[in-house]
Amino acid sequence: MAAGAAVAVVDLDGRSAEETARRLDPSGRRTLAAAADVSNPASLAQAAELAEARLGPLSGWVNNAGIVQMIAAKDISPEAWRREFEINVAGVMNGAQAAYRAFAGRGGAIVNIASNAGKVGFPNMAAYNATKAAVINLTRSLAREWAAERINVNAVCPGSVATPMLRGVADRLAAETGRSSDALFAGMVPAQLGRHIQPIEVGRVVVFLLTGAAEIIRGQAINIDGGETPY
Repeated sequence: MAAGAAVAVVDLDGRSAEETARRLDPSGRRTLAAAADVSNPASLAQAAELAEARLGPLSGWVNNAGIVQMIAAKDISPEAWRREFEINVAGVMNGAQAAYRAFAGRGGAIVNIASNAGKVGFPNMAAYNATKAAVINLTRSLAREWAAERINVNAVCPGSVATPMLRGVADRLAAETGRSSDALFAGMVPAQLGRHIQPIEVGRVVVFLLTGAAEIIRGQAINIDGGETPY
């Protein structure tokens, strides 16, 4: 919003989308809230149509839905493995295809939210690590394939961001180890930065990648984890 864009907020929970849209613009003139399931291409297409009808032609798209289950590799079931890929990888592809169609030959920019887990890998997160590595590779593939149609595709790889997902990881580790969830969460910070990364800081990078100023950045997976990942 601060960059002057109109924003469509899409969430599986329509009420959460509405609350976020209200925080962004209490007047409601520059936001739209819609419910959609990233595992259902038809619902994403419908959300895109609603956004265009209310806000005008789409020029940017962010694939941000994801889950983490925190299961040891030796214990993860085929169903749990498939579920993470369904949301974290197929969901990104579904969103990218919806964006491609919504751009309708005008070009645009797509930013996929990957993770430093896709480059490093963390214990008890084999499925999550693998899905985020897949998103990184998918980003490179789409950037190359859609370049001729003036669609720029990049990914960001956050880490140590103060989100409910990170808090959930701390809660699960606390339940397994008997340690304090607060203490675990407080320790999940990049050494160089000495604090959690805030969601708005990730958002600023994403917004830049959606603009024409980022045209020369293509197919990249940019680390935004306070210096934790060296490549």
